[in-house]
Amino acid sequence: MQTAEVLIIGGGVMGCSIAFHLARRGIKSVVVERDAIGSHASSAAAGMLGAQVEMDEPGPLTDFCLQSRSMFPALQAELLERTGVDIELNRAGLLKVARFDEDVKRLRERQAWQTAYGQTARWLKPEECLALEPSLHPEVRGGLYLPEDWQVSAPKLTQALAAAAQRLGANLVQGTEVRAIERSPDGTWHVDTTQEHWIADWIVITAGVWSQSIAEKLGWHLPMTPVKGESLALRPKEPLFSRTLFGPECYLVPKANGEIIVGATERDGAWDEEVTAEAVQRLLQSAFNLVPRLRDSLHTRSWAGLRPGTPNRFPYVGQLGDENRAVIATGHYRNGILLSAATGDAVARLLLGEPAPELAAFAPMSQADVQKWEEG
Repeated sequence: MQTAEVLIIGGGVMGCSIAFHLARRGIKSVVVERDAIGSHASSAAAGMLGAQVEMDEPGPLTDFCLQSRSMFPALQAELLERTGVDIELNRAGLLKVARFDEDVKRLRERQAWQTAYGQTARWLKPEECLALEPSLHPEVRGGLYLPEDWQVSAPKLTQALAAAAQRLGANLVQGTEVRAIERSPDGTWHVDTTQEHWIADWIVITAGVWSQSIAEKLGWHLPMTPVKGESLALRPKEPLFSRTLFGPECYLVPKANGEIIVGATERDGAWDEEVTAEAVQRLLQSAFNLVPRLRDSLHTRSWAGLRPGTPNRFPYVGQLGDENRAVIATGHYRNGILLSAATGDAVARLLLGEPAPELAAFAPMSQADVQKWEEG
């Protein structure tokens, strides 16, 4: 039998970020992971910090994304100093490309509200887009340049957070699955896993789309669905562009190792992590439509991951009930890498009894609210 002040269930980027931010505050948590650290959605992600490109309107989610994005320069420096792992923060920005007239209208509307919101969003004419990135398709209709939408290596971010947490005293237990969770009369949690039995003051559920089944062990039904995303990597013979290019049908993310990540499909409700030939064909054609010279690239690999989706695409981040010392942090959908920094910091503050007002909009639904959503 083992004890922990905080037991984190799930060793993806969220679990590792929370463990790191707790460790920085002197709390040595235990992370239990069914497989290997970062082996699912966290390693499948392209690593975009798209606080502007992914948001359609202002609001609490946009605010949370912007807050988290701003944390990455300092986070990169700290993780590099603590672990020697470079998360490869690329600050070249992102160009959201318009290929059709309807794209132009939509992007100009996005520029208007984001500029009014205090963000940098510059509209570029076709010739300006081609001057910035000459490899683009010559018939591009314009683009929205977002210089502060950066990107990182998602696998290296997760590895660095895990390593930093460990060096600060966190315990990472891999290859162990939670079988049962019970709360004892004294308020502690008894968590039975395939390796050992844990007694914890707090539990934190960060198991991605599998968090739903773990929450159900506590009597909570939080609607979630897997959103399968298939991606592939290309290696051009020479560097073609330095910024992330985001088109109507795909995105292209240049990485430090010379690869271009092409992503990503979306399929709600699919639990498999297999890559289909149809998805590869569609992604390749979309990439060629955006940057024709990619046709000469080598196709190096393909993969799939399961994003944790919620009904309104808002994450569940907060305490499950008022007094039971159980917290959940999941459902970040397409923005898990982006939101990992702010989520880790806010959950750490929540566990320490400090204010975390940014989480108010993401508090898990009450049981009544969930049933109402299911029935309606």
